[in-house]
Amino acid sequence: MAGKRDKKRCSFCGRGEDEVELLLTGIEGYICNSCVEQAHNILRESQMLPASDFDLGELPKPKEIKAFLDEYVIGQDEAKCALSVSVYNHYKRLLQRNDTEDVEIEKSNIVMVGSTGTGKTLLARTIARLLKVPFTIVDATVLTEAGYVGEDIESILTRLLQVADYKVDEAERGIVFIDEIDKIARKGDNPSITRDVSGEGVQQGLLKLLEGSVVNVPPQGGRKHPDQKMIAVNTKHILFICGGAFDGIEKKIAQRLNTHVVGFDSVQNKMNIDAKDVMKYVTPQDLRSFGLIPEIVGRLPILTSLRPLDRDALRNILTEPKNSIIKQYVRLMEMDGVKLTFEKEVLDYIVDKAIEYKLGARGLRSIVETIMMDKMFEVPSSGAKTCRITKEYARKQVEKGFAVTAAAQ
Repeated sequence: MAGKRDKKRCSFCGRGEDEVELLLTGIEGYICNSCVEQAHNILRESQMLPASDFDLGELPKPKEIKAFLDEYVIGQDEAKCALSVSVYNHYKRLLQRNDTEDVEIEKSNIVMVGSTGTGKTLLARTIARLLKVPFTIVDATVLTEAGYVGEDIESILTRLLQVADYKVDEAERGIVFIDEIDKIARKGDNPSITRDVSGEGVQQGLLKLLEGSVVNVPPQGGRKHPDQKMIAVNTKHILFICGGAFDGIEKKIAQRLNTHVVGFDSVQNKMNIDAKDVMKYVTPQDLRSFGLIPEIVGRLPILTSLRPLDRDALRNILTEPKNSIIKQYVRLMEMDGVKLTFEKEVLDYIVDKAIEYKLGARGLRSIVETIMMDKMFEVPSSGAKTCRITKEYARKQVEKGFAVTAAAQ
């Protein structure tokens, strides 16, 4: 009996020191780690703890964010402005104190629509360099419904936790970029006995993340196990940015525009529509027609589109950004003591081929890789101090690459 009375116990929950992981000693009692965590959560939910250590004067303004994006991404001003405003407002939401504010600011998740190679992922990666909050990029193509082969929805938050070094309070104010969101579109409007485990089922699972709820996340990812300790993450203050090519949505946009062109003014309205860039007319209605469920569309209130890259934009992408493709290869050669130069005609040839392949900015890199492969292999061992790429050499390398590809097929 004396042993039980002398046993140290938490003054709040009454559990003994052998029943808890840690027991802290106070002046007149003890408190266990579980009670400390519970008290912390109560204070955070009541907004008595600071939501962020940010100072509004130190935050980058929308124009400053866009100026930073301009250094690495060519064009796409509309998407840059939407991203800049949304990220800035996300910072300000973290500074809000609900106990002193009459108006609660809700988050505005974003969806970016644009064909492949227009810069959706590049925008996300670039803005991550500037942020003071945890940022992660996930691919929606690997997500499936719980219980099926693939990754569960909660794996999105697992990656955010990893970026935040498993600090839950840091992760709960982070930003998540979900790439290839169009790949989880509903496969068809007709219900069937087979489950759409990587389409509508995933969209239903994403709802709880986008709208804000407490989600139990496996700390190391993978499947949930009954004995695995979960981490509770509240997604209320996590900003979600979604991007997708939505291949084929142009037909649905054109169909909608044509149905609206009726009456005496029909010919004039048709002339005002830019047939080369139908994507800029995208609306939430078109996303629903493509296969996103209405609940998902409603939780992505900011919709912006990325313009197809024209010849001038592709030409500028080659040389202007801080980390342009040409500058990268020049730097690689400099590390070997070699000065690399490209004839102007070579750059024009690369752009022509990229337009021919219809791969956008990604096509530029693949073409330059093909042109430079042999030089990167030979020059470091040759002792040469200069390397000049001519149009004739570039053409031969590209044609040789085509021949190898065709033979492999």
